[in-house]
Amino acid sequence: MRKSMRAPLLMGFLLTLACAGVQAQGVYRIVGPDGKVTFSDRPPADANAQPARIASEAPSAANGALPYELRQIANRFPVTLYTGNDCSPCTSARNLLTSRGVPFTERTVSSNEDIAALQRLSGGTGLPFGTIGGQQLAGFSEGEWTQYLDAAGYPKQSALPRNYRQPAPTPLVAVKAVEPAAAPAASAPAVAPAPSRARPPAPVNDGPSPSNPAGIRF
Repeated sequence: MRKSMRAPLLMGFLLTLACAGVQAQGVYRIVGPDGKVTFSDRPPADANAQPARIASEAPSAANGALPYELRQIANRFPVTLYTGNDCSPCTSARNLLTSRGVPFTERTVSSNEDIAALQRLSGGTGLPFGTIGGQQLAGFSEGEWTQYLDAAGYPKQSALPRNYRQPAPTPLVAVKAVEPAAAPAASAPAVAPAPSRARPPAPVNDGPSPSNPAGIRF
């Protein structure tokens, strides 16, 4: 009885993956005129608003080095793992994917913007959070994650080439480089004050003159 119920359940998993994995949902970071930051799954109408570079479930460029069958699965049902610091379940989820040789993208959630974006994507802030195609997995249960990976067609044992390197984790919301402040304009050199002209000495009254016949000195 249990096996007969499990088969339709896995078929439901696969149908969910196939339907939801057709197109990944993007999240946009919109800064309003008042400086308030909001997140939306719709592109901003304001051309000046800057969408956040949110992690999507788009196939990684590293998938090009995968074996053909695994590459087809990874492109159809890309796996993204959202993790945080000091998160033991996140480590368990990562270890499961690594041990099975599942190529995945890891996004870290640490800043307030990361948390807001995660809440927009998942409806919560719990970690780990994962996506297989369009199927969302909140928290970590090895049995549940294994069922979804099996339904998507990922091999039970690693088929990754020996030279495959897992991409390094990146923040959920891309950090924008801070532009250096413009150098202050060079101030004009101070103009030295013009030298003052020396006043000519007052004429010395040495004796009588037509204007001072008495020769009186003041």
